[in-house]
Amino acid sequence: ILAKDGVVLAVERRNTTNSLLDESFGAEKIYRLGGDAACSVAGITSDANVLTSQLRLIAQRYEFTYQESIPVEQLVRNVCDVKQRYTQTGGLRPFGVSLLYMGWDSRYGFQLYQSDPSGNYGGWKAACIGHNHAAAVSLLKQEFKEEGVDLKEALHLAVKVLSKTLDINKLSSDKIQIATLTREGDRTMIKVLSDADTGKLVVEYEAEAKKLEEEKKKAAGSSKK
Repeated sequence: ILAKDGVVLAVERRNTTNSLLDESFGAEKIYRLGGDAACSVAGITSDANVLTSQLRLIAQRYEFTYQESIPVEQLVRNVCDVKQRYTQTGGLRPFGVSLLYMGWDSRYGFQLYQSDPSGNYGGWKAACIGHNHAAAVSLLKQEFKEEGVDLKEALHLAVKVLSKTLDINKLSSDKIQIATLTREGDRTMIKVLSDADTGKLVVEYEAEAKKLEEEKKKAAGSSKK
């Protein structure tokens, strides 16, 4: 979700139902790509690892050559060229992964992009990939304000969308992961929220949802009278 003062990426943690999984190894779905960009993935994990390595290499080569961070769209376009080439070269198969990218550059400020396995990409105010993405996009269309949202509103909206679209009985901090990209002075700050901060957002959402439900019941009761 693209906010006025930052960008939010929210994902479902992998294999949250398997108690035998060692979460200290390879559990991320959010990848830092450089000083000014990060991405989340949905699809085949091994393909995602190859593409994120490629993204990091592109970003580091540009920074080494020009002594500044690569513009976000240029980074996305370069890796999408690689993805597109894999759709038409004999003996290769397309990468089975979609990506959401968040970043900042001096030209366009905060940005959010989505790319699919074919190599197509586009800039978005809010987007979703992966399981139940159609329902999530429909909810985002209803809830996202035309005038935009601030980072706090974007965080609450992300939690609301995950709560209504994930195939889980109850949302909790051990089932989701949230990252933010903001600016502090002349530095870009990419932060993955702790379980405590994520849990606080979930509690705030549940309290707000309960309050709205009670108001609806009161309104329904008064209309019957």
